[in-house]
Amino acid sequence: MGTARMEGVTVAVTGPRKAEEIGRMIAKFGGETVVRPAQGTVFLDDSMIEKQLRDLIRQPADWLLLTTGVGTEALLQTSERLGLTAPFLEALGKMKVGARGYKTVNVLRKLGITPVIRDNDGTTAGMLAEMGDADLRGKRVVLQLYGDPAPKITGKLRERGAVCEELLPYRHVPPEGDSVEVLIDEVLRGAVQAVAFTSTVQVRCVMNVAAALGKREALLRAFGDGVLAVAVGKVTAEALTEEGVERVLYPEEERMGSMVVAISKYYGSRSAISGEECGKDKEDEEGKRGEADEEGRYGKKGKNGEESKEGKEGEKSEADEFAAVAGIAGDCAASGMKL
Repeated sequence: MGTARMEGVTVAVTGPRKAEEIGRMIAKFGGETVVRPAQGTVFLDDSMIEKQLRDLIRQPADWLLLTTGVGTEALLQTSERLGLTAPFLEALGKMKVGARGYKTVNVLRKLGITPVIRDNDGTTAGMLAEMGDADLRGKRVVLQLYGDPAPKITGKLRERGAVCEELLPYRHVPPEGDSVEVLIDEVLRGAVQAVAFTSTVQVRCVMNVAAALGKREALLRAFGDGVLAVAVGKVTAEALTEEGVERVLYPEEERMGSMVVAISKYYGSRSAISGEECGKDKEDEEGKRGEADEEGRYGKKGKNGEESKEGKEGEKSEADEFAAVAGIAGDCAASGMKL
């Protein structure tokens, strides 16, 4: 397989940041990339965050669920700018605080705050699962998000009776131009074999545009039938799953390089299996001709009614080859592949 394990594979990258770097890595494996930005600018929404912060200080919630380190830091920076750091920290002490991700936990640790719950798998769903059977009926739960709403997460909280509020320190502005429309068209035409998402914002943007164009269901079918949806990590994979994408590939470690390696292993294992099947077909055909000749002279078992040494070695070689292919597929599964 070597470096050509992605030969003939074109990957659409939806994240503008590090797109060039990702392209170079994919090229090393023989693949090609096209950059289709699905994320514009993300800015701090001062007016909204100030109002929500003052509301939290005046009336602390029962639960404050923090999902990103950068969002948590934005809350702290805003409180400092408004001269409300002490009242905000006091309010934090009155709320049950949940945290998702090690970056969020690290920010809280610097403040001397230990979250009541935290995720066990790097996802917001994992954090909610850690709430167990806590009674949320009538409880005010504030969910801090980054860049875009999460209706399915807030929906789950409301199903449990919570009075849920979304806290978005940052707002996302869709990308300029028609890059997302072009991407959707390429996926539906099969012009790209995989789409690499590097943030939840990109996932929401693509699915929202597809819905506006009346192509959402067609896009989901394409991701299910042939085009591979790839996420940089569990959180982005979670967003894809929430949107209805059933087949998602993502690395266990949330890194751009790990994502590219996972893609290369996926296509490398497919190439190996395909090559093995072709080789086996040829081997079967030649074997049948050989068996016919052998049977004509000695019968199926050979001269002494025993399998030949060459036959046993052939079986061993085939088993070893299959094990190598299975190992590649196993590595891919270990990287977090969901099919």
